[in-house]
Amino acid sequence: MKKRLSGFILIWLFLLRLNAFSQDKNFHIYLCFGQSNMEGNARIEPQDTVNVNPRFQVMEAVDCPAINRTKGNWYTATPPLCRCRTGLTPADYFGRELVANLPEKVRVGVINVAVGGCKIELFDKDHYESYTTSVPGWMKNMIKDYDGNPYARLVEMAKLAQKDGVIKGILLHQGESNTNDTLWTKKVKVVYDNLMHDLDLKPKKVPLLAGETVNVDQGGICASMNKIIATLPETIKNAHVISSAGCTDAADNLHFNAAGYRELGKRYATQMLSLLGYKPTATN
Repeated sequence: MKKRLSGFILIWLFLLRLNAFSQDKNFHIYLCFGQSNMEGNARIEPQDTVNVNPRFQVMEAVDCPAINRTKGNWYTATPPLCRCRTGLTPADYFGRELVANLPEKVRVGVINVAVGGCKIELFDKDHYESYTTSVPGWMKNMIKDYDGNPYARLVEMAKLAQKDGVIKGILLHQGESNTNDTLWTKKVKVVYDNLMHDLDLKPKKVPLLAGETVNVDQGGICASMNKIIATLPETIKNAHVISSAGCTDAADNLHFNAAGYRELGKRYATQMLSLLGYKPTATN
């Protein structure tokens, strides 16, 4: 019996070491979530589909047979990076800027789970069900793509990704649907804390990067929310706010245009590079 037990222990230790070796510490993974500006509202332009460095990867969070992608697999991060028919997002040029400035041995992967029009409550794993009962039908259809629970899908994909690499940060762009909600920062903290717990992450090592809504200088109709977003670091110590000042927007003054997404994504990257100890020297 003792020999058999020893054998089981040796096998377990071997498998544990095998798993550790399969995880590449130079594969930096970022979780992205939010509403339409993270989902990607701008039309993808030809310049966005060429010269994508294969070191920049996306894990598909839904099945997309039309573009030959399957949920849970990695692909070169040619847009769309959210669902099958979404547009350009800040995540696109976030990843491009990172790989352009990080050592060649480092790869970058993103997982993007976002739902246009949603409140932050959709990502609260304890209250999302009550929230979704009152959302419009078009939003329910998008939520259905994530089997009715976007937060659970984000965690599911993140756990798969942790077998391949290391989660280095979280990107958030949300707030338009919570404009003037003074409890927003606390609601975001609930989601952030849940991610830390469910993915066994350490808050000191995993920053939250939160982008501003379309700025007042562009006539942003939700620009007042930026005053609340600015206070997020008071609630989450490792949160960093990404300015949208000067990022151009669409005619609705709610969404960024393609140029705006490119600039905003690079700003997310500049902040992350600084936290990693790098200063941007190249732009892709």
